[in-house]
Amino acid sequence: MDFDRREIQRAFGRASSHYEQHAWLQQEVRSRLYERLDDIQTEPKRILDLGCGTGAGTAELKQRYHPAQVIGLDFALPMCLECQRQSRWRRPIYTIQGDVAQLPLAANSIDLVVANLVFQWVDDLPAVLNNLRRVLKPGGVLLFSTFGPDTLNELRQAWAVADQLPRISRFVDQHIIGDLLLSIGFRDPVMDCDLITSTYSTVDVLMQDLKAIGAHNANQQRPRGLTGKTKFNAMRQAYERFRDPQSDKLPATWEVVYANAWGPSDGQPLRNPDGGERATFSVDSLRDRLRKKS
Repeated sequence: MDFDRREIQRAFGRASSHYEQHAWLQQEVRSRLYERLDDIQTEPKRILDLGCGTGAGTAELKQRYHPAQVIGLDFALPMCLECQRQSRWRRPIYTIQGDVAQLPLAANSIDLVVANLVFQWVDDLPAVLNNLRRVLKPGGVLLFSTFGPDTLNELRQAWAVADQLPRISRFVDQHIIGDLLLSIGFRDPVMDCDLITSTYSTVDVLMQDLKAIGAHNANQQRPRGLTGKTKFNAMRQAYERFRDPQSDKLPATWEVVYANAWGPSDGQPLRNPDGGERATFSVDSLRDRLRKKS
């Protein structure tokens, strides 16, 4: 799917000041994602919080790995400014405004990359993962969450009744993500997923929540004008068939995919997005090999 990158940047920038008030799902998923760090044996010296948002997760990473240098990177400058407010003189946090598709970081510079609910906003996931592999040190860890294809399935079906325009993003299946990690060169990927259901009194409340966290339609082919009342009412009526008669609530399903994988060994070829491979070696590793030969 082709996203309007400027629209995403504007949307999350506008949401920065009130984001945490509505980001209950992001907070819950982050908690579940960070639990997986308990099972990962790593003592990172430099950590990248990719898509750091307001920095709540960045501060948690700094608290967990106090000696490490923690960097928060976000596409929206207002989010970076919110993240910087999490920095303390005893526990400093560094922030960078940047695009996940073009990371302004040196190769082999990061020990741990954490990305909570970021990759669903990515056009070219293979290119982004290849770039993350570039910045990870050999044996470094990539840990992330993203949405799976059943996310907002009720809303997708309801809008399909109203019109045929692209209203909800298409999300990638966890098996495809796992295969992609392996094809790019990551080692031992571990994948699992959760289904989380939230409930709402009306579909309008759901739409307001999505808007409040900047998660609205950023598809390049999205309708640019105002959606008419007729279509909105048709969508509302179609969504009503999902209402639970016992709770009298409307459900919204979120399929959350979790993954962790390890960066490949030093010298393993790096696959270019446009084809071909490039092997890289650190100077220290080359010196060690020369010593062993001599």
